[in-house]
Amino acid sequence: MYFCNTIPKTPKKMSSSKLRFALFGNSHQAKKSASIQKILGYMSEMEAELYLDKKFYEFLTEGQQLNVTPTKLIDSNDFDADFAISMGGDGTFLKTASRVGDKSIPILGINIGRLGFLADVNPSDIEKSFDALYSGNYTIEERAVIKVENDGEPFEGYPYALNDVAILKRDNASMISIRVTISGEYLTTYMADGLVISTPTGSTAYSLSIGGPIIVPQSGILSLTPVAPHSLNIRPIVIDDDSEITMSVESRSHNFLVAIDGRSEKCKEGSSLKIIKAPYTIKVVKHPGQVFFQTLRQKLMWGADTRN
Repeated sequence: MYFCNTIPKTPKKMSSSKLRFALFGNSHQAKKSASIQKILGYMSEMEAELYLDKKFYEFLTEGQQLNVTPTKLIDSNDFDADFAISMGGDGTFLKTASRVGDKSIPILGINIGRLGFLADVNPSDIEKSFDALYSGNYTIEERAVIKVENDGEPFEGYPYALNDVAILKRDNASMISIRVTISGEYLTTYMADGLVISTPTGSTAYSLSIGGPIIVPQSGILSLTPVAPHSLNIRPIVIDDDSEITMSVESRSHNFLVAIDGRSEKCKEGSSLKIIKAPYTIKVVKHPGQVFFQTLRQKLMWGADTRN
């Protein structure tokens, strides 16, 4: 059972089956207190098992002064659950995805952040979303993941990206040189501040901000978009996601950065990087009425009259 300072209105029980939820959150957003109370109240009513990320638990109990007693604390990636719940923005969702990895646990994203393409459930819809999980009124979208290797070895930590892998300059203002081959065929050598390799999921993130294409989920493609290229005739390119991308980088500072869903790793000049599709997908919970094109119109305000 889970107790919080203010118990919200509890839902009507719909199923006698107990579900297990792994809950992850952003520990820098105090405004999520009311939302976590809704979730705790719901789970208490449904007698669900709550596995709570240890750092998020410390934030809730010490920072928010909530009295929370989970079934189990999660202090590593060794856990299992029926659903993973991400409370925050898309950055929190990406961190949750890295914790879930290849476990095939569907992730529900509750948006306590700003834009929210991945975390697309509004706090006001929390109870309705959990009702759908218990009634089975939802679908699962499978999102492609990419893996990056350095000189034939995976990066330390989590070498997979749900959004993108970015090759970026470091330390000085000089551009870097990135020689790229696609499945053994030479593509080009980018002279730029960097290069972003994006999945369809990541096409509305960093890639979008530097002029990359928006890609519909499950399209089976990747995009390569340069960051501030030296040549104006260099444009984004879209390739099959079964392709093997290899890169070698030259830099005046003799090093550069590889950002894997925002997690930066320092690399030395001369390193051989390879990006391939991961052998698993990340499963995202979607409810009826959640349509990608509708999300684009709402989040990017397509067609909105900004004069009003």
